[in-house]
Amino acid sequence: NRKSGEPPLINGWIPYLGKALIFRKDAYKFLLDQQKKLGDIFTVRIAGRYITFVMDPFQYVYVIRNSKQLEFHEFADKMASKTFDYPPLSKGNFPDLKENLHRVYQYLQGKPLDILSDHMMKNLQDIFEWKCSQATDWETEKMYKFCCSVMFEASFVTLYGRVPAADGHKVISEIRDKFIKFDASFPYLAANIPIELLGATKKVRKELIHNFLLQNMTKWLGGSKVVQARQDLFEKYELLGDYDKAAHHFAFLWASVGNTIPATFWAMYYLLRHPEALAAVRDEIDHLLQSTGQKRGPAYDIHLTREQLDNLVYLESALNESLRMCSSSMNIRISQEDFVLKLEGNQEVGLRKGDWIALYPQVLHMDPEVYEDPKEYKFDRYIENGKKKTTFYKGGRKLKYFLMPFGSGISMCPGRFFAMNEMKMFLFLLLAHFDVELAENKAVRLDNSRMGLGILLPDADIAFRYKLRS
Repeated sequence: NRKSGEPPLINGWIPYLGKALIFRKDAYKFLLDQQKKLGDIFTVRIAGRYITFVMDPFQYVYVIRNSKQLEFHEFADKMASKTFDYPPLSKGNFPDLKENLHRVYQYLQGKPLDILSDHMMKNLQDIFEWKCSQATDWETEKMYKFCCSVMFEASFVTLYGRVPAADGHKVISEIRDKFIKFDASFPYLAANIPIELLGATKKVRKELIHNFLLQNMTKWLGGSKVVQARQDLFEKYELLGDYDKAAHHFAFLWASVGNTIPATFWAMYYLLRHPEALAAVRDEIDHLLQSTGQKRGPAYDIHLTREQLDNLVYLESALNESLRMCSSSMNIRISQEDFVLKLEGNQEVGLRKGDWIALYPQVLHMDPEVYEDPKEYKFDRYIENGKKKTTFYKGGRKLKYFLMPFGSGISMCPGRFFAMNEMKMFLFLLLAHFDVELAENKAVRLDNSRMGLGILLPDADIAFRYKLRS
């Protein structure tokens, strides 16, 4: 029974599951249908939880700025500790660990970010150089596999250091193969399905975590400040076992590449599908190299400053456009008490303690009022008169939030600047070194099984070919 001020409730006909099954199939369509029927705010009962959706992007700011009553970290901690197998931080055994871990994210911005990005650039170049030495003529590979192998290895080496063994590549690709297996089960773990029901996932997770035990990590050379700071921090907590620390490192690896790899794939896929986009981005890259007097080719090191990366407006716009089309993250907050959330236009929403409130930015990303022809890829959508375009409107009003692939407010991804840099650097080096084209003519679609969890994966891989640019 609803109290006054509470939004309309949609109950499923299966008491516990609520609307979970329909939601899982296509959350985006389900939410749009409810919005047509019930307006911009409604509550859905999904798998025993009451989730209130706020669909109007002008109301987002009221949810985002209310971080006192609407909490996120505890929810994230519960989900992550289950998924990655470490004890929950909020249990009280680890005073201030959550805050201290948060402080470590300073290594992902400012000056430390520049250093991290320089290392990433160097590591990407090493891998592309190795690819160059193999590509005497046209080489054909599967695109997702290619993005996965390059981005995984470059990120791994940048964050955790080199594996000194002669077969360093092989060691990392073994970790990568296990990572892909674990990642395939991620949506089920996130949906709270016991790992025991997911075949070999439990064994694979354990093997992955073992790579990050201290005795293994100390052998790796030249890791990053951010990982070192996390290591030093864990050492201060006696109640954190060796396995628990390793599980934290593994969770950080997943956070670093789990969404970046599919996002890189989509950026590359859309560029290759749209020759005019590819030409514009390549032109911008060549122009930058010429104006800074740098040569392209496997024998030369390319160096990019933060300003230079930032000024590649076509590259950034094309990347943002693919993020707009493939990201599907649900921004969740949990009500800490019974309270009334005040919204714009004297609207009020009654929430009960423990209720979830959710934003679903994919609806905004695909809104034809905000983005004309939202299903079409327009590589220059985020450019106006040769500069970055940051003003978007709905119904004649300027939007504060128009592109939200990295979450919002307190749940904003702390690694977002590094993620953008590494994707830009990947595309930069790919297009600087190689002629690239699709080798088969088929449309790749979004696989919806990760709806609400981040970047959607492709429903199939696709072949492409590359050769050294003449």
